[in-house]
Formats: sequence, structure tokens, C-alpha cells
Amino acid sequence: MRSKRNRVFTGAILVLALILASIGCAERENYTRVNLTRGQMVTISPQVPGEGRPSTEGKPPLRVAVAAVISPRETIKSYSNILKYLEEKLDRPIELVQRQTYAEINALIRDGNIDLAFVCTNAYVIGQKEFGLELLVAPQVGGEVVYRSYLIVPGASRAQSIKDLRGKVFAFSDPLSTTGRLVPVFWLKEMGETPERFFNKTVYTYSHDNTIKAVAEGLVDGGTVDSLVYDATVATHPDYAHSVKVVQRSRAFGNPPVVVPPGLDPQLKKQLRELLLTMNEDAKGNKILQDLLIDRFVIPDDHLYDPVREMAEKVGLQQ
Repeated sequence: MRSKRNRVFTGAILVLALILASIGCAERENYTRVNLTRGQMVTISPQVPGEGRPSTEGKPPLRVAVAAVISPRETIKSYSNILKYLEEKLDRPIELVQRQTYAEINALIRDGNIDLAFVCTNAYVIGQKEFGLELLVAPQVGGEVVYRSYLIVPGASRAQSIKDLRGKVFAFSDPLSTTGRLVPVFWLKEMGETPERFFNKTVYTYSHDNTIKAVAEGLVDGGTVDSLVYDATVATHPDYAHSVKVVQRSRAFGNPPVVVPPGLDPQLKKQLRELLLTMNEDAKGNKILQDLLIDRFVIPDDHLYDPVREMAEKVGLQQ
């Protein structure tokens, strides 16, 4: 078991090293769809979103997107059970859509190619403003519906805050990430600095677990990550508690929400919301939530996302 985990870990690091070496290259042209009913993985062109779309008993699939908060492999492992649960309750096939960036996911939702999505907080704020992206529910974790950005550095680092990372190599997760970019850029703004002037180099890892691995392996001197992902990672892999440490925390803001496009059928929207809100009351659903460290899904107060709106406005990160 240990050797298998080491192989996965080493593979992820090699992939990350390629990412770091290829900053500035074009984004991926294809995305992956996973048919949970048949267990197939199909890669199709985003220019023809209907091609290769599976169907069960003539029922159209529910197209679900999951933003790359964690790497693609971990995303499938983490979300497959909850999507299979929805598939069973809805009695229709589910397609899981993954893209490299949050902006790509927002574009798919805007263009009507997605029915339901698990997105980053800032991606929701931007999508709401630009095309009316609607908040459906959000997870409650550890009794809270808020999370934070953690600044992490290698365990042996002497850095105590972002101020100590001047001239260093810093990892962002995604251009639209709240915790992985907006927060550190906001911190620098308050210092009268910009990433370009303050850091020697910045890179994008395109997932929070990749950022954690990059910091743990010393590939970068620091990075900011989603506190929910960090806490879950340390809980399942205690060795990270020694190789990585948290030196600065942001203020709290609303948990990354589950969203739907503005034009979604009202009946389907109601059905999806009710299924997610009552998932914890079902024995099977509750077990799935527990495995994901989620208490339940709730309808959060949209004002919980105001701190993100305020930071984005001050920093000017709206695209």
C-alpha cells in the first residue's frame, strides 16, 4: 500500500515538474468526460461538446463539472461516489467533465454545456457577475460553511509570513483561485507590491494538492492553498505535517459552492438542490459525505462571499 502511494506521489511530482518547466505553454485542447455508469473515460474535443456523449435508456446525461481544486486523478477518486449517488437518485447517467482551469469550467457553464458544477469561490463570484451563475448549495465542513487561504512553506523554512518570501519562487494554483491566487495578490497589494516585483518567479500548479506537493518537495519556496484541501490532506497523509507548515491564514469566506447555469430547468434545479440538501439524511449518502469530510450541504448566505468580491475589486482580478 505504501509503495503504491509512493508511486502515485512520485508520478504527481514528475507531472508537476513538467508543469513548472512549461509555464507559458498553451492550455490543453481536450477535456475528459467520465461515464460513471459504464466506467469509461472518453476524451473529446470541446468544439463538439455533444460528440461521444453516452446515454442510458434514451435519457440524456446530466453533465457535471468539477473545478481542478485537486488534481484530475484525485478529483475522480473524491467525487465519483457522490456523482454515482446523484446518478442513482436521478435515474439518469452522469458525465463528469474536467478542465485544467477554472476559467474553462466557467466558459462551459456559460455556454450551456454544463448542468451542475463544483467550482471555486472566486469563479462563482465572477460567473455570477458576468452571466448570472446561480449558487445551489455549499458544503458544511467541521460545522462551518467558511474556509480560508493558508500560506504554506517547507517544514524547514524560516519564513513566518508572505513578507519573508521576497525574491523566492511562489506557487499559485489557478488564475481565478480565491485561496490560490487572489488572497496572496491581495496581501501583496496591501504591502504596495505585485507578484512580478516581489517574487523571483511564480508558477501555476493547477490544483491545491499539487501546490502542497511542490512545497513539500522544495520545488517552490511557498504557496497558498485551500484550507479544506490542506486539512484533509494532512488528515489522510500525516507526513505532510512535517514537510509542510502553515505560516499565515486569511480571513474567512464562503465555502466553494455547487452552482448551476441560469437557464437550467427550474424543476431539475429544485430536484438537485433537494437531493444534495437531504443527502446527509440518507444512510448511503451520509457515508459518502463522511468519506469526503463533509457534514452536509446547506444553502449559504450569499453575503459570505462578499470578502472575495471586495478583494477582487481592490486587486482588480475579475478575469
